[in-house]
Amino acid sequence: MTDSASQSIPSLQISQDLTRVAGVLEDMQNHGELYPTASPGIPPVAFGAGGPMLKQFDQSTVTSRRGSRAPTPPLSVKGIGNKVAKPDYSESKIVLAMVGLPARGKSYLSNKLMIYLKWLEYDVKVFNVGQLRRTRAKQKAQQSGIKEDHTASWFSHDNAQANESRERLAQDSLEMLIQWLREGGNVGIHDATNSTRSRRAWIEQRVAKEKGISLIFLESICDDPAVIAANVALKVSSGDPDYKDTSPEEAKRDFLRRISEYEKVYETITEPDLSYLKIINVGSRVTVSRIHGYLSSRIAFYLMNLHLKPRSIYLSRHGESQFNVEGKIGGDSLLSRRGMQYADALPALITDNIGNAPLTVWTSTLRRTIQTAGQLPYPKLTWKSLDELDAGVCDGMTYEDKFNYRYRGGESYRDVVVRLEPVIMELERQENILIIGHQAILRCLYAYFHHLPQADLPYIKIPLHTVIKLTPKAYGCDEERYALPISAVDTHRPKPKAPQLTVHASTARQYYTPELKG
Repeated sequence: MTDSASQSIPSLQISQDLTRVAGVLEDMQNHGELYPTASPGIPPVAFGAGGPMLKQFDQSTVTSRRGSRAPTPPLSVKGIGNKVAKPDYSESKIVLAMVGLPARGKSYLSNKLMIYLKWLEYDVKVFNVGQLRRTRAKQKAQQSGIKEDHTASWFSHDNAQANESRERLAQDSLEMLIQWLREGGNVGIHDATNSTRSRRAWIEQRVAKEKGISLIFLESICDDPAVIAANVALKVSSGDPDYKDTSPEEAKRDFLRRISEYEKVYETITEPDLSYLKIINVGSRVTVSRIHGYLSSRIAFYLMNLHLKPRSIYLSRHGESQFNVEGKIGGDSLLSRRGMQYADALPALITDNIGNAPLTVWTSTLRRTIQTAGQLPYPKLTWKSLDELDAGVCDGMTYEDKFNYRYRGGESYRDVVVRLEPVIMELERQENILIIGHQAILRCLYAYFHHLPQADLPYIKIPLHTVIKLTPKAYGCDEERYALPISAVDTHRPKPKAPQLTVHASTARQYYTPELKG
């Protein structure tokens, strides 16, 4: 990517912005929208299913058709296949330091990036300074009985003692991050405001002392009052310990005062020597400067494709196929009689659920998915990348199912994850999508949206004749399943000598450092 000139951002009209935000919050309160109870942990406007839509970074509706070719194992491989090793990412070391005011979506971006890179098998960890602050305050209260006051005045730049504490927390968090990178991590995300030039200069100087570690700043700017109000509402309605035993009205006022304290000293990135991305209103505009290298560019491209439009992603396997009935894998067989019944019943299920909202159907190039989608009254796109895991010389034979196992002349689950990356990029750009695919493919996509470990991926249960509805939220993904009463064979193979894998969907934000919980 080419460098771009650093642009000076206006002062964001501090007082005017806060006035507008307060007005939006008041309107939300008057309409009963400020304190949702049905879905704790989800911002009611920016991320909720009925919230306003932001502009996409790219308004194009043209979808690329990505070809795929299964990696071929070495000629020396004998038998029906072999195990493949995890890619060696040991040379990839990046500190990604967040920049931005409170309630601007920094933690949302951090979480999304972590899930994406972990899905690709990078070792990624978020070091959230707010979590560290709350955890240490909780430990202090438990040990000494002294409860720290973390109201807005604690975040004032004029509060010398608190200012020193905040700097120490940021420094300690960065030291933990660097130590973690030394021990083998790939991308450490420093989730803090980092909102002054002096703080960023210190981070740059500290990282420069470490050989082989590069630094990228990611600034999230938001001047949309509705989005800011939604994020403020999240703080006061989702169990933030900072506002325990505080009324919602007082919590709202205090958090707005906290934002005001940060805005007094906030300095947007203008330093010409820094590598950075500047994302405005979560993707409506992006500035990229001095981003070089494969992993850095990969991170930038992913973040440029995110948006906050409310949407759902529907996953369905093709109807039962003739090969399913015969217990065979792979192939390009047609649907069985029961599979055709599912194809006939699918349109009513989808239209009843989605109503008049726009929807695009994606299928693989194999006949059983195209048959299943045949009667759906929506635009359709065919992706080669959505074809089933290539069983190589075992096509049409018995089934073996492991993440690291690569069929001779075919693929492993790891290979499938790699070829699905462009599909994930496009899913992040799009709105409502129905994917009619195959068991291995849908397992990989499902694992991405639910942030599941790769080791569990081959054992996720994706039954035939069932539609899975995934609705991305701020810090997770809601799930609903619709099983049609049409019988089919069970192709699921549980993990040997292990309990049945159970997925617990969670959309709640974490407020404490996991390993330091008291």
